[in-house]
Amino acid sequence: MEIIICPDVDSVGRVAAAKVAQVVADAGPQAVLGVATGSSPLATYEHLAKLVEAGSLDLTQARAFALDEYVGLPEGHPESYAAVVRRTVTEPLRMDPARVQTPDGCAADIAQAAKDYERQIRDAGGVDVQVLGIGGNGHIGFNEPGSSFASRTRIKTLAAATRAANARFFPRADGVPRHCLTQGLGTIMDAREVVLVAQGAQKADAVAAMVEGPVTASCPGSLLQFHEHATIVVDEDAAVHLARADYYRESYRNKPAWQGFEDKL
Repeated sequence: MEIIICPDVDSVGRVAAAKVAQVVADAGPQAVLGVATGSSPLATYEHLAKLVEAGSLDLTQARAFALDEYVGLPEGHPESYAAVVRRTVTEPLRMDPARVQTPDGCAADIAQAAKDYERQIRDAGGVDVQVLGIGGNGHIGFNEPGSSFASRTRIKTLAAATRAANARFFPRADGVPRHCLTQGLGTIMDAREVVLVAQGAQKADAVAAMVEGPVTASCPGSLLQFHEHATIVVDEDAAVHLARADYYRESYRNKPAWQGFEDKL
């Protein structure tokens, strides 16, 4: 892992966007992105949109695969992840809607839909860069604590804490679906690069467990310790429990120029 500690949420978004843009540039015009929903990556998408607007990033031929989708929520529902991805990723990044896919949470055969999604990712050549957030309980995607490290796209029952955290997006708390289709931990680990963003003190325990704790299914995000290219970008509040925070700051300040991606900022 490379741990980058930024002063605020906007800086997290700028740095994460610069890293994503670097990977896309290296991968070429038909790069494949993995995109997360939730509030954590919004600043990243906003800064990617600025790069697109400036003409320094072109995603018109790129593909994107969403991490997850609620089961039973129609695509037209404003809080379906198909709709959220359209608003926050596809439109502002000027991507071709036909090249942006989400799991089919309304399929008649959910198990087959999960297998189909895995096949679609594989047929696209795999994900070049996966954008992630992390839940307060350490989940990535909707892989709740206890998820298999080898898991692939499948249906999951959302933990009560996850549904409570997502209730702010719905008129009523009981309107949050209980199930989702999510890429598995094994699927996420197949991405060639991972960029995870986290902001706020409410994520501090999860960030510390992910980065410095043991690799355990109790904190699914900790599996990223085994990823070859994982960039973790957090703000000061989310970094407050990191025992080696000073080293992470020093390491980032003194990284060799050839490892940098600041030219994208």
